[in-house]
Amino acid sequence: MASFPKPDGTAARIIGLVLVGVLIIVGIAAFTGGSDEKVLKASFPRTVSIYEGSDVRVLGVKVGEVKTVEPAGTTVDVTMTYDPKVKVPADAKAVIVAPSVVGDRYVQLTPVYKSGPELKDGARLDTDRTAIPLELDQVYADIDQITVALGPKGANKSGALSRLLTSTARNFGGQGQQFNTTLHNLSRFTSTLDDNKEALFGASREIERFVSALSDNDQTVRSFNDSLSSASQVLADERADLAAALHNLGIAMKDVSGFVQENKGALSRNITGLVKLTDILVKQRAALDETLRDAPVALANLYHTYNPRSGTLDTRTNLGVNLDYLTADPIETLCQLTITVDPKGEICKQLKAGAGAGAGRTTPGGGLPPSAGHGHGVVVVEPIDTSLAGIVGRQR
Repeated sequence: MASFPKPDGTAARIIGLVLVGVLIIVGIAAFTGGSDEKVLKASFPRTVSIYEGSDVRVLGVKVGEVKTVEPAGTTVDVTMTYDPKVKVPADAKAVIVAPSVVGDRYVQLTPVYKSGPELKDGARLDTDRTAIPLELDQVYADIDQITVALGPKGANKSGALSRLLTSTARNFGGQGQQFNTTLHNLSRFTSTLDDNKEALFGASREIERFVSALSDNDQTVRSFNDSLSSASQVLADERADLAAALHNLGIAMKDVSGFVQENKGALSRNITGLVKLTDILVKQRAALDETLRDAPVALANLYHTYNPRSGTLDTRTNLGVNLDYLTADPIETLCQLTITVDPKGEICKQLKAGAGAGAGRTTPGGGLPPSAGHGHGVVVVEPIDTSLAGIVGRQR
């Protein structure tokens, strides 16, 4: 039978040390549960029925457990670990769930991961990212407060609540069907509002913008209201006159209506003739434009051809007569020449002031004309009407 050689002392010691190291690593892994689990810390206002070893779940499936529960002032810090293969979103929250009124609770990580960044290992969730269930004793306390407030020491101290309930029962007695219909219609109404919530919110936003505009223009709105109040007061003070005016207007409109009814034939003919007249004016628009353009020039020429001294319309130069006028009365002749550039006669006044008073009119050739049956060489001249009517109607 073959035999193996025995190892020497050095090799035996090396093998023993290796075995001891392996045992130590296995023991550490067994006691720590592995170092690859992710750690999460969360702060809760309170942790009723949460202990070390309580489950950490996602969608009700256990993925880890609570390691420590430690008070930290007004909050409680909970340290938990979970499987690194489970992905948790970076915005996750920790919620304590009570599956029953009595029994252990667990910590739920929500929401479920779908996509995006993951929650980092060693992350911490503050109280704004944690939630706890409503406790049964708190519900009992709230109910007790309500019963005390509505009881004989509260709202029903004088029996007001009892009378309200009695009156309500009396009023709604036999109205069950009607009440059911009302609730059904109210349900339909809320469904309609839900279906049109976008339009409803849009209307609310527009109302908010309108109210904001009124608020920004508060002084203008106040001024408008004051003006409207003043106008209302004026109308109130003058309501008698306003009523009389409206009454008279009604009578006038009645008379006008009767007049139109009685003379509708004549009015129709007049309107037809007016239409014809307007048609003629439209057709002769070019001639009217020419008349309106040239008439001022023609009237100005007529004005300048009028000779106020002789009461005639001069249509030629009359150079010899003008020279006689200039010789006989130069001041008056110069005034006539300057009247077109000086309508107010300022130049004429200066000429007369320079020449002095008493410059008499002479006949052509100088001096006074010879006597014609009158003494002292005085010439009697027939008065002349220098107006345009006198010119046209004067007997020669």
